[in-house]
Amino acid sequence: MKKSFWWLIGIIVVIVIAIFGIHAATSHSASATKTSTITVGSQGSDYDIWQHIAKSKDAKNMGLKIKVKQITDGVQLNKATAQGNVDVNAFQSWSYYLAYNKENKSSKLAALGTTYLEPMGIYSKKYKSVKDIPDGATIAIANNPSQAARGLILLQKAGLITLDKNFGYLGTVSDIKSNPKHLKFKEIDDTTGPRVINNVDAVLISNTVALEGHLHVLTDSIFHEKVDQSTKDNINILATAAKNKNNKSYKKLVKLYHKKDIQKYIKQKYYGTKIEVSKPLSYFNN
Repeated sequence: MKKSFWWLIGIIVVIVIAIFGIHAATSHSASATKTSTITVGSQGSDYDIWQHIAKSKDAKNMGLKIKVKQITDGVQLNKATAQGNVDVNAFQSWSYYLAYNKENKSSKLAALGTTYLEPMGIYSKKYKSVKDIPDGATIAIANNPSQAARGLILLQKAGLITLDKNFGYLGTVSDIKSNPKHLKFKEIDDTTGPRVINNVDAVLISNTVALEGHLHVLTDSIFHEKVDQSTKDNINILATAAKNKNNKSYKKLVKLYHKKDIQKYIKQKYYGTKIEVSKPLSYFNN
């Protein structure tokens, strides 16, 4: 009887341990599933790209489960990220990120890594080269502060103007140090560039707007941005809440974006106008 009793106790102990083991394994599995699901907030073409990435074999192979959420207002998207309603966002340039953090010191974001540069271009129906732009020409420039500053830097790169040495990412035409061709500037809504191209001597157009207007920055512009130190502020990044800057799963998204198959898809879909930029974050400090 004693022997049977201890056998019964042993069987009960084994069953209890097995039950707790299964429960622990299930809880761990559920927890792993929960933590591996990353909500990526985006907008426009970036939203489309991340929907593709979320369904890709590369994401599956890296053990990443991605949910893509669309928020069309940039400020609201950054706030949703800072508050944790979105884990990582993919839509903004480095300069936009800096401006947001400057204005929102209590809910700052952290950059995770670089993605691409969409070149801004100078377009003209009258001239085939920036050298042909005459004295007194009218250049259409965005009334959006960050886009206007970006356009002025591009005009300087093209040799048309010289900017003050302290020119920042929110600089204006008042910061032009030298204007040898006496160029005139006409402010326009930055979404109307393709429509005013025939009414001015040249117009500065961002790539997203150019594509919507059936213009290809690499072939239709007379001058465009290239990946160098003068355009580093315009490189797009992935960002998260400052407290999550060391999250290993979020950092994997940067590597995922730069996978060969993903880049092939982006290049084909956007005609090579989203130029891949795989740089360390220290690149912005050079």
